Amino acid sequence: MSEALFWDSIPVAVYLVLLLWIGFKATRRQADEDEFLLGGRSLTIPAFVATLVATWYGGILGIGEFVYTSGLVAWLVMGVPYYLFALLFALFLAGKIRQADTVSIPDIMYRRYDRKTGLLSGIFIVFMTSPAPYILMLAVLLRYFFHLNLLTAIIISAFFSMVYVYWGGFRSVVQTDKLQFFFMFAGFIVLFFFLVRIDSPVDMFRHLDATHRSLQGDLGWQNILVWFFIASWTFVDPGFNQRCAAAGTPQVARKGIVLSVLFWFAFDTLTILSGLYAFVLLPDIEPLTAYPALANHVLPPFARGLFFVGLFATIMSTIDSYTFLSAMGIGRDILYEFLPRKNEKESNGFVKLGLILTGVIAVIMAWQMPSIVELWYNLGSLFIPPLLLPILGAYLRPFKIKPAVAFLMMSGSFVIGLFFFLWGNLHAVAGSVRYPFGVEPFFPAMIFSLLVFIAAKAFRHSTLRL
Repeated sequence: MSEALFWDSIPVAVYLVLLLWIGFKATRRQADEDEFLLGGRSLTIPAFVATLVATWYGGILGIGEFVYTSGLVAWLVMGVPYYLFALLFALFLAGKIRQADTVSIPDIMYRRYDRKTGLLSGIFIVFMTSPAPYILMLAVLLRYFFHLNLLTAIIISAFFSMVYVYWGGFRSVVQTDKLQFFFMFAGFIVLFFFLVRIDSPVDMFRHLDATHRSLQGDLGWQNILVWFFIASWTFVDPGFNQRCAAAGTPQVARKGIVLSVLFWFAFDTLTILSGLYAFVLLPDIEPLTAYPALANHVLPPFARGLFFVGLFATIMSTIDSYTFLSAMGIGRDILYEFLPRKNEKESNGFVKLGLILTGVIAVIMAWQMPSIVELWYNLGSLFIPPLLLPILGAYLRPFKIKPAVAFLMMSGSFVIGLFFFLWGNLHAVAGSVRYPFGVEPFFPAMIFSLLVFIAAKAFRHSTLRL
């Protein structure tokens, strides 16, 4: 081992030891369903903010890729709309989710609609919360840092992100997220400190090309509009739902989200500026490696290791959360829900079974992952239109609909979006997709959902008049 690698490995080793120690220390013996799935519904504001901020940022290498290739438009599509939708979520949904005393999105769909609607939402949630892309990102980092082969790195990534969750459940996720929160900020603050010693942000901006300085970047306005609406993912995100359900009070959920937006803004500032520095200082590198390559270029030993810990923490905080959410989707919201006789004591066992299945599937899927940014775009386009209005209808009276209408909206919207998606990819020219009429799948899927909603409301009002 070289001297530089030795010093870089010290913060990594300390981080992994602390992570496992904290994760296992949070384990509660004989935890009931509320304790295992929601930590006893006792999150305080600091814990709520730490776990929400850390979990929502797992695609850090994808952010670096986006900034490096497209510039400031990354802030316009990955920052601004998410702040807006998070604040709307805090205002209209956070308190109601806590008051509903449910444990997941499919849980509320089963209660407010019917079995087939709850099952369909559970299937959608499993796809949305797959940890596979984040496991792949962590594996890429491990391979880059320790020179491991990819399969070994993928297995190590999955193991370290799942082992303490299996025993400790949601409480282990939250306690480790506090550690991840600290390291993700510390890593990028260290990187930014060394970057400004090379060049000030003002001078760095002068070296950017017109595309990277533009708020439109290299994206068309239809793409930007789709990205903006994809930020409504916040409303259908099971992580947001779970943390609001786990909050000590509705007020904790609302205030926690508002404070989280401030921390996201601060972290966005660090990550976007760092990505722009990478574009200026390191032309012609692989965009997905923008942050680790930049760290190798400007940081001395030990500081470089601390920055890599920040990247590890940012990704692992999302892997453990998404692994647990996917396990809940498979184990509780699908398998357990369809038992002929339910025993709440068996619920946690099914979630643990779901955790094992999630891990195996994620390791296999990690071999076939496309660009992280492309994956976010496609998942948002396919699953937000079917889920958005039915979820709002489960909590907000103006959006209330009948079970049959909710199922029609969800199934029809998904089929339409999937048709446009498959057509565009099957008719791709030189790797560029060609959607019917040049329309992105998000729009026809969302329009169908809106039309069904409007028609159902109009029919209900006309029936009331009669």
